[in-house]
Amino acid sequence: MKKWIAFAISICVTLFLAGLAFVYLVVAPGLPSLEAVTDYRPKIPLRIYTADNALIGEFGEEHRDFVPIKQIPAVMKNALLSIEDERFYEHGGISFRSAARAVLADLRGGFHQGASTITMQVARNFFLTNEKSLPRKLKEILLTYRIEDALTKDQILELYMNQIFLGQRSHGFSSAAKTYFGKSLDQLTLAEAAMLAGVPQNPVRHNPAVNFEKTKQRQLLVLKNMVRNGFITEAQMQAAAKEEIKVIKGQQFDAHADYIAEMVRQSIYAQYKEDSYTKGIKVYTTINKAEQDAAYEAVRRNVMAYDQRHGYRGPEGFVELPKDEDERDEVIDDILRKHPDNDRLQSAVVIQTSTKMVKAELRSGEDIEISGEGLRFAAAALGDKAKAGVKIRAGAVIRVIQDNKKNWAISQMPEVEGAFVALNADDGSFRAMVGGFDFNRKKFNHVTSGWRQPGSSIKPFIYSAALEKGFYPGTLINDVQLSETTDSNLRWDPRNDDGKYDGPVSLRTALAQSKNVVAVRVLKAIGVEQARAWLPRFGFDKDKHQANLTMALGTGSVTPLQLVSAYAVFANGGYSINPWLISKVTDGKGNLLFENKPPASAQEDTRVLDARNAYITDSMLREVVRTGTGASATAKLGRRDLAGKTGTTSDAVDGWFAGYAGNIVAVSWMGYDDPKSLGGREFGSTLALPIWIDTMRVALAGKPEVVRAVPEGISNAEGDWMFNEFLNGAGVRTLDMGEATPAAATGPATAPPAQ
Repeated sequence: MKKWIAFAISICVTLFLAGLAFVYLVVAPGLPSLEAVTDYRPKIPLRIYTADNALIGEFGEEHRDFVPIKQIPAVMKNALLSIEDERFYEHGGISFRSAARAVLADLRGGFHQGASTITMQVARNFFLTNEKSLPRKLKEILLTYRIEDALTKDQILELYMNQIFLGQRSHGFSSAAKTYFGKSLDQLTLAEAAMLAGVPQNPVRHNPAVNFEKTKQRQLLVLKNMVRNGFITEAQMQAAAKEEIKVIKGQQFDAHADYIAEMVRQSIYAQYKEDSYTKGIKVYTTINKAEQDAAYEAVRRNVMAYDQRHGYRGPEGFVELPKDEDERDEVIDDILRKHPDNDRLQSAVVIQTSTKMVKAELRSGEDIEISGEGLRFAAAALGDKAKAGVKIRAGAVIRVIQDNKKNWAISQMPEVEGAFVALNADDGSFRAMVGGFDFNRKKFNHVTSGWRQPGSSIKPFIYSAALEKGFYPGTLINDVQLSETTDSNLRWDPRNDDGKYDGPVSLRTALAQSKNVVAVRVLKAIGVEQARAWLPRFGFDKDKHQANLTMALGTGSVTPLQLVSAYAVFANGGYSINPWLISKVTDGKGNLLFENKPPASAQEDTRVLDARNAYITDSMLREVVRTGTGASATAKLGRRDLAGKTGTTSDAVDGWFAGYAGNIVAVSWMGYDDPKSLGGREFGSTLALPIWIDTMRVALAGKPEVVRAVPEGISNAEGDWMFNEFLNGAGVRTLDMGEATPAAATGPATAPPAQ
């Protein structure tokens, strides 16, 4: 018997020694270096901010912040330790007590609490896979002890709380707090901290955005453990358990600026390549959050208003609804995934209809009821005579929107596009930009890449060229069709948009009322090539403007960014600008990588237009918004320093407004990507001007009106502004009576406005 015992002991000793040899000769030499934890360099994404520190974009595989352990709130640390490793500060890396308790919990069918300590999880997350094998487990144990020997407990906890995956591409508790609750760590309530602490067990399936009920169960366990460990009282636990938690679903930013964020991303990637997405680079733009938000809302609101004016087109699709409730839910989920929500425009499947009521189910599973005013837009589609493709019936996929009073209404996704851009006219910095109705629907940036006909918004540049040739705002031009004043056969006989002709009118009035015939007569008088050569000083591409008289009506091509830069020359007194967006770039440690300081304004080497010309053209542009096609801007904004010009292309394919006040210059546009008429009763004043007004109302709030000083070299003669060298008729342009009458001999139709 003793021999057998001795034999057994020898076998055990042999196996033990063999195991030790295996560990130290095979496993240990293959262990990775601890550099990943001793010199921790987390993958922190590229983040983009407005000038006033609002987050507008984030790019990278992982959402992550790094927060030093001293800055992590105690409530978050206590919640985590209570559920993951309550003896963390007591054990040496491996808790045999926790392992035993985990086995007992499994045997009893309770919540699985896990045997892995936080240090073991750090070892696994940084160095190992989730493979279940003896060698991997041995490596984990050895690494755990090595980590405990190399780092302090606080350093280990810091690593864990910044590295752990918590679902929805979020790594670390700071990032998860923003992802799920839109808060920083120091803003979390006890209930929210406890909910986050429960996520590491199963971050993919049991996070607040995916399975709130499971996460809630885990939260309650965390709270109970916190009571047991003395971190909170029973009363605090009860209050936290009852607290209503609002979970954010989907990436949330502080402002809607997707097109701007993408411009910045491309610029940063061109310089830093893949490091852009992992090194924690922060980019600060020149964008103003309030103005950006106003521009986004203005574009969407007015694009949708246009869409509503032109009628309901019908549901986006149809699906047959099974009678079985579970099958029906599956069908609805499937079809709504193909029609994602678009901000406030939510997709829904119609469940039941009548002429007075529509019941529908949202993607969230919520059932809504639409009635009364909410049906007005689509009323015809509910009638018996509605065509099959338009009729709203059970199974129809529709768009709905909720007003401030929580009432639902039928709407639709607009087909038309809109854009807006605003710059600082003095230094060229961007203040706001919206490249289209929705970036996720269409990533094409209409501001930077949308080449469109400018229509009448080109006229101020033609008139500016005319000022250099002896014209002045009081010059009288004959507003009658060309065919009325010539005996020759005309290949092209332009007309005014409204079909009205007023005979002799001043240049000032012609611009204010956007008289097409007058613009063509002026261009004909100064010469097409002369005017075409004038355009590049404003930043226009000469080759994109035809060398014929149609150029006066804006048949060339411009982008909104090009047009706003051109109008800045009038706004700032005659200086060219180069639009710029990025003001500062820092690395993950806050070190400055790049800084773009505003260029000094009013430098003579950037002057492209005589100050006199800029002043006089500005005075005519102010007339446009005082008495002309842009008068609603003055009426609604209540300012006297506004200036600008509407633009409508042939057949109303494009609608524009370009204008400024003070040092803010902005352009708005509306049109279809596949050019077609916006409607016979639509103009720049009905399409683009409302966008401009709504945005500038915010941009100009609290800013005083600007009074421009009269430059040397002009005089108020003959009732309007004129270059001094043209006083008394010397050099003033004289045209044939069919075209225009001598300026100095007639006087203007209106007096110049106060500057």
